[in-house]
Amino acid sequence: MGSLFFGLPIALAIGICSASVAAAGSEIKDEIRIGQTLPYSGPLSAFGTIGRVQQAYFDKINAEGGINGRKVRFLSLDDSYSPPKTLEQTRKLVESDEVTLMFGSLGTATNGAVHRYLNSKKVPQLFVLSGATRWADPKNYPWTMPGMVTYETEGVIYAKQVLREKPDAKIAILSQNDDFGRDYVAGFRRALGAKASAMIIAEASYEPSAPNISSQLVALKASGANVLYGVTLGKFTAQMIRGMAEIGWKPDMTFVPTSASSLAILEPAGLDNAIGLMSLSNQKDPNDPQWADEVDVKEFFAFMKKHLPDADVRNTNYSAGYMYAALLVQVLRACGDDLSRENVLRQATSLRDIKLPLLLPGVTVTTGRDDYRPFQSMRMRRFDGKSWVGAGGLINDE
Repeated sequence: MGSLFFGLPIALAIGICSASVAAAGSEIKDEIRIGQTLPYSGPLSAFGTIGRVQQAYFDKINAEGGINGRKVRFLSLDDSYSPPKTLEQTRKLVESDEVTLMFGSLGTATNGAVHRYLNSKKVPQLFVLSGATRWADPKNYPWTMPGMVTYETEGVIYAKQVLREKPDAKIAILSQNDDFGRDYVAGFRRALGAKASAMIIAEASYEPSAPNISSQLVALKASGANVLYGVTLGKFTAQMIRGMAEIGWKPDMTFVPTSASSLAILEPAGLDNAIGLMSLSNQKDPNDPQWADEVDVKEFFAFMKKHLPDADVRNTNYSAGYMYAALLVQVLRACGDDLSRENVLRQATSLRDIKLPLLLPGVTVTTGRDDYRPFQSMRMRRFDGKSWVGAGGLINDE
């Protein structure tokens, strides 16, 4: 899920919260309080657009009468992608604002900072926007559910593509030095199997706090690799793409994570430099002409025109945030009159073949008490300079 620096201003994010705080008691019973933390500021502020579109979606739901007679109160706070701040803001949402659940908060390290806390408080931590495998651990952390295909599964699918298209590849890996990067690389290596040691000829990593990745790119090019597996996020994806162009390195295949594939992230690198990139998706790109006549795509554009007319709809964080908001509404409607945290979790872990707006044909949401993963199938796609074009059918991690 990647995207543009269209982040919601901090003042507006704080305004959403301060305007939403109300006294406990009967008023709380008449509303559904949803908490969230996102990086509206800092190096990953691009993802603030997710909260912006979700606020608009819940406003639309409220205007239509709410959910089972209750209005939604959405409290989305800025954590700057800083784990200590995530913990501070989450405690505020749980203990002061008395939210029923946390929803769609972004990041591995940031969600990790509140993982134990939310489970100890028995507060649902739903549809975490991180593909780390740890979010699907119902035995040890029953109150936490992932919202994305796991990074390890993505890594498996990328490796399958390499083995299919270029079995003699010389592979270089550039990865972020954290759980995000390690999970992607683990899945990639697992799928290459016994061939991994021969095919991977160079590896480099970078710290999320690093100013740039120039030296890593120079070293990887010098290895002679003709496939680059780039496990990057945010500004580092733009740096990677532009940096490769500047040093004249054009591998036969270059992969970027789903979460780094937004046009808004590619644009700073130069869209021409990004031609040929490969990534994955389980959602339709509303800007892709092949989906132009689909009902859900038309409804999405009508929604954006009405509620966020100034937004850049090429930014796929808007469509992703829209889809996740629809997923949560589906769960809350299934709760009926019982909006207890226990029932919210029960409904979220009992989804069966749910169709959501903007999912690719054939992709549905299914969860179970023993398997919390909502999505397990994806489709390869290539960037043609203007948009991502699907390549092949659905692939899953088998």
